[in-house]
Amino acid sequence: MTEHAVPAAAGEPDTAPYEPAPGDVRKAVAGSAMGNCIEWYDFGVFGFMPAILGQVFFNAGSTSEGALATFALLAVTFVIRPFGSFVLGPLGDRLGRQKVLALTVIMMSGSTFCIGLLPSWETIGPAAAVLVILLRALQGFSAGGEYGGAATFIAEYAPDRKRGFLGSWLEFGTLVGFFLGAGVVTVSTVLLGDEAMREWGWRVPFLIAGPLGLVGLYLRTKLEDTPVFREVEKQKKVSKSPLRELLTHHWRSILHLIGLVILLNVGDWIMLAYVETYLKNVLGLDGNIPLFIVMGVILAMLAVIVPLGSLSDRIGRKPILIACCAGFLTLPIPAFSLMQNSKNGEEVNILMLAGGLSLIGACLVLFLSVVASTLPAMFPTQVRYGAFSIGYNVSTAAFAGTAPYVVGSLVTSTGNTLWPAFYLMGAAAIAAVPILLLPETNGVSLRGIISSRKCKADKVPKVSAGTPTG
Repeated sequence: MTEHAVPAAAGEPDTAPYEPAPGDVRKAVAGSAMGNCIEWYDFGVFGFMPAILGQVFFNAGSTSEGALATFALLAVTFVIRPFGSFVLGPLGDRLGRQKVLALTVIMMSGSTFCIGLLPSWETIGPAAAVLVILLRALQGFSAGGEYGGAATFIAEYAPDRKRGFLGSWLEFGTLVGFFLGAGVVTVSTVLLGDEAMREWGWRVPFLIAGPLGLVGLYLRTKLEDTPVFREVEKQKKVSKSPLRELLTHHWRSILHLIGLVILLNVGDWIMLAYVETYLKNVLGLDGNIPLFIVMGVILAMLAVIVPLGSLSDRIGRKPILIACCAGFLTLPIPAFSLMQNSKNGEEVNILMLAGGLSLIGACLVLFLSVVASTLPAMFPTQVRYGAFSIGYNVSTAAFAGTAPYVVGSLVTSTGNTLWPAFYLMGAAAIAAVPILLLPETNGVSLRGIISSRKCKADKVPKVSAGTPTG
């Protein structure tokens, strides 16, 4: 592995930091993004055939009951994620990021693959529900150590002035994974038909997770640990008890992160996991039109997410986060109103439907473009993996996996189809405060992070001409 010395900033340790070669950075980005891709592939599969899965595993009597049963399954298993983060996150701070990330990709892809092998309720009765809950719990436990580790891995490999650009590829992997999951379900439904999907076709998307996991494992085992973590190891500064340290000294930063990512979690899960069901079951749109419209919006988000990440390296993360928050405070009601009014009798106005979804997607992609470069810069290296994972997954358990079920239940019980908009606006109102309190860390070395509110003032020095930066 080729590395290049970079002059240390004022106040940094005497041991000069190193930046990895460009090829190693690309491998780190690919390995991290692949794991995130697998995680969201699973969510895409669940999000795009909730009614079928509810009937297969819970013997639901109607499509709406099946969708609610599947969303309840997602909500229940999300409770497991914080437990995974409390175990796997601090382990990544003690043993290293690479080892734990190799473990999480095996557990995630393996549990998703095994769901495709399960017998249905019709075959074994309630035992089918128990088995799928157990496998989803395993998936949730492993996911508790996945995202925080993957974002940390990319951030600690990335040159400081390219952290926004390189970090955005992690969420590019998120959207690709969700698009693949949704795409496989959509293609399978079109080719096989609804009846075959209910009988056996639902297994196909889950079984594809096996080969995806092998690719992810290969990518992650071909890399050394991050240069930043290896510096801490070399200086013998690895925490012997990272969990106790982060809970004792960094709990305020963890709370700061929880408040910040409420908006990301609610936006992700309403846009990516609930809106297709909303269009079908609530607005009564027939056929595969909702599937194709959502996938089209995801493709548009893929086209702009990396340029937005690169933009954050020039203008900073905070302006983009503030724009995201302002958008979610003002645009959800117009967006969902457009979607509601897109159907007139049997006619569907595709432009109105796509326009409403695009407003939500535009707000969400702003946050997605900077999340992987912003959140790792809230914690020092010794507790970064664990603190990030715990804060992120506590917020995810409380607000993400529950969002489709809570919003779906509110719409059903009240008859008010604007509840998704109200939920997004509420999340934005909460997140506004931690976003405004966040310091700008664009160009700041991760070696200088003290807490979510404080970092060393010196930015990374300009590297002299001819010195490779990775």
